[in-house]
Amino acid sequence: MKNRILSLLMAASAVFGVTAHVSAGTLDDVKKKGFLQCGVSQGVSGFSMPDAEGKWKGFDVDVCRAVAAAIFNDPEKVKFSPLSAKDRFTALQSGEIDMLSRTTTWTMSRDTAMGFMFPVASFYDGQGFMVRKSLGVDSALKLDGAAVCTATGTTTELNLADYFKAHGMKYQGVVIEDQSQLRQAYDEGRCDVLTTEQSILYAERSALKNPEDHVVLPEMISKEPLGPLVRQGDIAWFNLVKWTAFALLNAEEVGVMQANVEEMKKSENPEITRLLGVKNADGSAPGFGPGIGLDEEWVVHIVKGVGNYGEIFERNLGEQSPLKIKRGANALWKDGGLQYAPPIR
Repeated sequence: MKNRILSLLMAASAVFGVTAHVSAGTLDDVKKKGFLQCGVSQGVSGFSMPDAEGKWKGFDVDVCRAVAAAIFNDPEKVKFSPLSAKDRFTALQSGEIDMLSRTTTWTMSRDTAMGFMFPVASFYDGQGFMVRKSLGVDSALKLDGAAVCTATGTTTELNLADYFKAHGMKYQGVVIEDQSQLRQAYDEGRCDVLTTEQSILYAERSALKNPEDHVVLPEMISKEPLGPLVRQGDIAWFNLVKWTAFALLNAEEVGVMQANVEEMKKSENPEITRLLGVKNADGSAPGFGPGIGLDEEWVVHIVKGVGNYGEIFERNLGEQSPLKIKRGANALWKDGGLQYAPPIR
């Protein structure tokens, strides 16, 4: 009996030791190598795509840059790994990347059985369909018998099958791994319909030869909360990525922007000064940055580096971008949207 108890204690101690080691791992590793390795898509306009000079831009890219800015006070200290939908999870599991920010849907299986954690839903979306206007189709319920292009290794495959089965319709799946090849297949007429998240459909439409010849149908057939992804077992890294995303929202809510962040340090609003790491009247520091392994001005670094959530959204997806996607569900909670961040206090 004593030997059994001793064995159990030793096993528990070993597990605890491994957990403690893992918990201290990712942030230390990132600091040691001097940059963040972030997994992104192979090219989705508005989310992650290299420009003519090879510089990565997009909403998901800026989430990565925000994390780099929080750690290094430099949004450029990040390297990007373009990954297919099929390879993205293997890259994260193996440690090839430190985090994944690649239009990835938060699901139960990914959050539990696959060994990952979603710190936050950074973008709320839903699956839709795009067709050629020449087909004369104005509803997804009229797609019976259509050939549908979809990406392999994604939730869109299951959603597609569920939707057609539920409505007694049949379809021919044209399943392709690479996102850019998926768009090409649709553009070349190898399928009648392209299905993925609606926001990505708008991005894909803008990249087609004649965007005005295509229409995104009104139906949204799924819930697709998209967000960054990290490995399980590293709660410190999980917290850092989570609170970086929350800092972007909190900054927008109180009006802290890239252009005024330094001036806002002088604010008399305690919510703002606490957010920006300004010392209290008694000279003490708020202490929130050190609590996640960062300095007191971690939010200042983030906002100076990439702006707040609204600024990131508008330049990549909103009115300042070619996509012109409305905030909708991604508006702040006080504006009728779903974006809501716990307070920093």
